[in-house]
Amino acid sequence: MTSHLHALTLDALDPSRLAGFWAGLLGRGLREDADGAVVVLPADATGLPLRFVATREPKSARNRLHFDLTSASADGQRETVARALELGGRHADVGQSPDEQHVVLADPDGNEFCVIEPGNGFLAGCGPVGALACDGSRAVGHFWSRALDWPLVWDENEETAVQHPAGGMKITWGGPPLMPRSGRDRIRFDLVVAAGGDLEAEAARLVALGARRGAAAEDGRTVPLTDPDGNDFTLRAAP
Repeated sequence: MTSHLHALTLDALDPSRLAGFWAGLLGRGLREDADGAVVVLPADATGLPLRFVATREPKSARNRLHFDLTSASADGQRETVARALELGGRHADVGQSPDEQHVVLADPDGNEFCVIEPGNGFLAGCGPVGALACDGSRAVGHFWSRALDWPLVWDENEETAVQHPAGGMKITWGGPPLMPRSGRDRIRFDLVVAAGGDLEAEAARLVALGARRGAAAEDGRTVPLTDPDGNDFTLRAAP
């Protein structure tokens, strides 16, 4: 592997406000990147920074990926929901049934996320952010396992999941039917080439695995790509 998943990038109408919501909800710190992105810092070495970048386009369709937050107890689940609402979140309807035990919410920009009930075995030991749940095919789960060199921890009935070798949050793909695509993805993977690695060589490796690439930035330090399902992601040169 010559690149790693460095961050998740989220488009935001007001990056400082949205980053503040997620920092407050997750109990994390904030900083500003050199490029002006507002970053919610990870909780530990297996966590991912969340980079919030400005957009003028309001959210117009359901996201193809969302966070699943875990709960240690029923009281803990209620506290997480209450804290999200106090910070500016709201309840959301994505077609869930009334008897579902998880709670579906949206952040101030309308990005959906779930607060999972206690006792969920699949997310046991994954931490407060149990999963990044993605709409996607089995093929794209296998692509990301190879691209990141993360083992598949689930591969059944068209559903797949990968996890960092040291543990932490799982990334899952739910299989068909897939949601219709509507414009640019508001939440995107941000990969960085390992120190000493070659940007173009790594872009070529990802293309060989099934990605498609766009034109590199003029400074030669960023390559936009899409995975086999057409999801946008970015490959950056090592800092």
